[in-house]
Amino acid sequence: MPHSVRRRTSLPLAVAAVLATLPGIAAAVEPVDTFSVSIGGYITRFDTRLRADGEFFDGTTIDLSRDLGLDKDDMIGFLGVTWRPFERHEVGLLYFQNGVDSEKRLERDIMFEDHLYQASATVRGHYDLDAIEAYYTWWGFFEENWALGPRVGLTWYQIELGIELEADVNGNPIGSGGLNDSVSADLPAPTLGAAWRWTPAEDWRIVADAGWFSTEINDIHGDVIFARGGVEWHPWDHFGLLLDYTLSDIDARTERDSFTGHLKLRNSGLRLGATYRF
Repeated sequence: MPHSVRRRTSLPLAVAAVLATLPGIAAAVEPVDTFSVSIGGYITRFDTRLRADGEFFDGTTIDLSRDLGLDKDDMIGFLGVTWRPFERHEVGLLYFQNGVDSEKRLERDIMFEDHLYQASATVRGHYDLDAIEAYYTWWGFFEENWALGPRVGLTWYQIELGIELEADVNGNPIGSGGLNDSVSADLPAPTLGAAWRWTPAEDWRIVADAGWFSTEINDIHGDVIFARGGVEWHPWDHFGLLLDYTLSDIDARTERDSFTGHLKLRNSGLRLGATYRF
């Protein structure tokens, strides 16, 4: 008799254990939040190539790291906000900025804004980037532990690159008023794609976003690719941690007064942060 009792009581436990692994089981954290604020650090890698054409000559394609010594790896901060005012509609904003400068002896001639910077000359370069990302997602499929829907995004990049001659090819310092050029551009990068959220376990959420767009806006012609994937851990009611990897790739040609030329920008890296949500 005790043996049969043990079998009857162990069967419900086994069934419960199997059901707990199925997608239909509710999780403590929902697939999407009503409101959230995220803040943290972004271990980023900027691979940027830029050509600044002048009025008379085409510029040289410059690799900011190789040619100007501008560090492509950096740790920067980010701040993000999401809001879901209605059950299936979500909007979000993300902001980050990066700025680097460096001095380097040129290994080749560089034509920049109709000015020639000769090989063996020493230049100081600076690169500043501000980015604001905005998006809207319609959660067309909204289940108990997953959500999926189309996503429309727009990242607005404000970019500035400057080059200043510090010493000539013979190493003689250049005083104030020497050769100094800079270009700046406001670059909109729209994307169309999809977003997916999944809560596979009680305190965990998987996130994924992806998009692409080919655009012609305000004398800017470009192709944009965006992707993000990561995991969130929410052991507390309103606070959690996030870890994700993001990639943004832009190949743009511009014909504007502030910047005429070609820009290839790849921004990728790991983000680690804390989230307040409800």
